[in-house]
Amino acid sequence: MNSWSPWHGCHRISEGCLHCYMHRSDLRYDRNPDHVYKTSMFDLPRRHCRDGSFKLKPDSYDVFTCGSSDFFLEEADAWRLEAYQMMKERPDLHFFIITKRIERLYEVLPEDWQEGYDNVIIGCTVENQKMADQRLPFFLNAPIAHRNIICSPLLEKLNLKPYLDPKKIELVAAGGESGSNARICEFEWITDIRSQCLEKHISFHYHQTGTYLRKDKKIYHIPKREEYHQAKKSGLDWRSDQL
Repeated sequence: MNSWSPWHGCHRISEGCLHCYMHRSDLRYDRNPDHVYKTSMFDLPRRHCRDGSFKLKPDSYDVFTCGSSDFFLEEADAWRLEAYQMMKERPDLHFFIITKRIERLYEVLPEDWQEGYDNVIIGCTVENQKMADQRLPFFLNAPIAHRNIICSPLLEKLNLKPYLDPKKIELVAAGGESGSNARICEFEWITDIRSQCLEKHISFHYHQTGTYLRKDKKIYHIPKREEYHQAKKSGLDWRSDQL
């Protein structure tokens, strides 16, 4: 998956932000992670190579969007319409946005948004039950063409059943927290979410184990380079079209 960061910088707003990788990285290089600015890659979807082809190739398809900020951050309101316009200009790509600020969706929307652009996928992050109950009711009723629920970093057992509408939610992803100070993720929390998804015939993706994973009463320390591999190796991923 390619990435596009039209702006950089963010502010912590909930428990899931405590050990934010972007904050850690910026502080390591003596930068202020709360400073929000438009990046030099803002217009990346429009850029071309010398041969005239797009730098973001159609064969790359999925584009992880705004990974070092939040797409719906207040400071980015002035830039968001142009970002939407660039997404609209590239129907050959799918732009994947993850947010903890879904309630700000309506603040800046294109006039032709209607029920959402078909090439924009929005993932709403819920790290605990409090955030699930706060964010997901709005998320389910917002004008979005493709919705994912992102349970990461997963901090406790979740009951997602009230929100798992297969007509509205295409996929649920779950994963533990990464980093030396990461909070422990229980493997049972992951499998429980998976079971809830299978019951509703909604696709499930276990995207990373996290640094510390408790399984069968034993805590495993998993190196960063192994988190994705070990999650995939578990065989928990499930697609609704497997039925």
